Amino acid sequence: MIAGVILAGGRSSRLGGGDKSLLTIAGEPMLGRVIDRFAPQVASLAINANGDAMRFAAFRLPVLADTITGYAGPLAGILAGLDWAATLAGVTHLATVAGDTPFLPRDLVERLAAGRSARIVIAASGGREHPVVGLWPLATRLPLAEFLADNATRRVTAFTQAMGAGHVEFDLLQGPSGAVDPFYNVNTPDDLATARTLAKEMAP
Repeated sequence: MIAGVILAGGRSSRLGGGDKSLLTIAGEPMLGRVIDRFAPQVASLAINANGDAMRFAAFRLPVLADTITGYAGPLAGILAGLDWAATLAGVTHLATVAGDTPFLPRDLVERLAAGRSARIVIAASGGREHPVVGLWPLATRLPLAEFLADNATRRVTAFTQAMGAGHVEFDLLQGPSGAVDPFYNVNTPDDLATARTLAKEMAP
């Protein structure tokens, strides 16, 4: 079985701070759109975020804080997710997505799992990998913990490349105004405005 974690612990510095996953698109929080697309694809689902977990109470999902002190970036959230998934009976892999990707493919996990093996599998589109959108064997826990403890860099790509990760290419979506990356994410006010326009144009 595959569990899922939505990584929502980013600092959102280019959006003025706060939880960008709670910003609204088409009348609902981005996080709600991500959950709607991602939850049916996994056996169990949780949110990774630090601070007061009650701000996510409306979503009725477990909220996992990083187990590493200080801000260690997405890899710390992935490790927290792997630690949680390891407590769930029958789960062998963890799927991860970002909380600011409101157009996720509804067959994401199925396609990542099609080539399931002992290695990490990362989503890609338009010839570019999206390193926080992937499928992680639970056996990744120990090497990831060691990597975070021993390396000055905590970049996701540094770890996935070291682990020989594979990738699955996803087609761009076709919207009324042109092609849209299925892993479009929101980092700036302009990105947010674009996402709101796209949400109005495209099917939920």
